[in-house]
Amino acid sequence: MGARLGENLQFPAVMQNPPPPSSCQDFAASPSSGGGTPAGVAHPKGIRSYVRRAGRTTSGQSRALEELGPRFVLDYAPRPLDAAAAFGRSAPLILEIGFGMGEATAHIAQLRPQDDFLCCEVHEPGVGALLKRIGELGLTNIRILQHDAVEVLEHMLAPASLDGVHIFFPDPWHKKRHNKRRLIQPPLVARLADRLKPGGYLHCATDWQPYAEQMLEVLGGEPRLVNTADGYAPRPGYRPLTKFENRGLRLGHGVWDLVFTRRPLD
Repeated sequence: MGARLGENLQFPAVMQNPPPPSSCQDFAASPSSGGGTPAGVAHPKGIRSYVRRAGRTTSGQSRALEELGPRFVLDYAPRPLDAAAAFGRSAPLILEIGFGMGEATAHIAQLRPQDDFLCCEVHEPGVGALLKRIGELGLTNIRILQHDAVEVLEHMLAPASLDGVHIFFPDPWHKKRHNKRRLIQPPLVARLADRLKPGGYLHCATDWQPYAEQMLEVLGGEPRLVNTADGYAPRPGYRPLTKFENRGLRLGHGVWDLVFTRRPLD
């Protein structure tokens, strides 16, 4: 995971693994993000939290897209997802927003066969790479939506339908004037809290300290979420260290995990 990432409610999109900056959705600045959107005004379109980068799809990724795509890549449709039909069973459902090249996604899915993983990524080489890993590892508990994760969240996932959400290493948008493009903003977090079941969890990770501080403030400001730690959380055992992350740690760079859970309904 250590890479970089990112339509209607407008939140940015994300991407998990360290390599290239990638995908996921449009985000419109909320008042708290400094974008100046007036209170009560629907978030406008136009600000993207990601750059749709051009990348070469390898022959192995292309073959995986052709051979495994029909089984594991779902079509986007603006109606509630029947997860049991999509996965062929009823199991806890985890949403991942932006998975990069799928290294961590495949690792976690293999480690947690009892859970199902609905994974959003718009970058085709990344989708092909994850499909290739699915084939190599014989995984059956991953489904992919090559579509804007915010539209998926808004139109395909019902309230209280998720047991967990993973957002690993979204693009930090380092420059201050670009901070409004960051994925983790109050509107997205509110929508995620709505989609989580009581007791469900939201796990974010970043290697950029100013973004970690923003994440902690935004997540802590959502009244339906509660922090599982006193500040930042220890890295959960299921989240692997990637080569990119290990290299950063050797250089003295930090990595911050945040794990919040959905409060019980009143």
